[in-house]
Amino acid sequence: MIATVLLAAALQTAPIDWDALPPLPWRAPPIITAEMQTFVQREVKLRKCVLAKPGTVEVSIAVLVDEGGNIRTTVPRAIACPSVEQYAAALAAGFARNNLLPRPGATEQWYRTTISFTLTK
Repeated sequence: MIATVLLAAALQTAPIDWDALPPLPWRAPPIITAEMQTFVQREVKLRKCVLAKPGTVEVSIAVLVDEGGNIRTTVPRAIACPSVEQYAAALAAGFARNNLLPRPGATEQWYRTTISFTLTK
């Protein structure tokens, strides 16, 4: 447990090699609802977040999965919109619960996923 917390803290301060992380093994891909899109759109507008791609918000998330397939922690990649980063990280954790493919003999491992939101005008 302490090692997991220390590793998560280290990942938050050290650069993550996002391309080196394997993709999160979803059983079924997450579905972003209209309410989720609306929340992100409101946060982007209220916080005056600058988007890398107009009309789209993408948040990459590092996800630590333990031996039993449980989510230990999530670390969002900074996009200069902290409320959306944290929201996407929480969504990824929720979406992953009981929704990962079996990993026989697996040990604790980091994965990556991206949560995408489409904004309306």
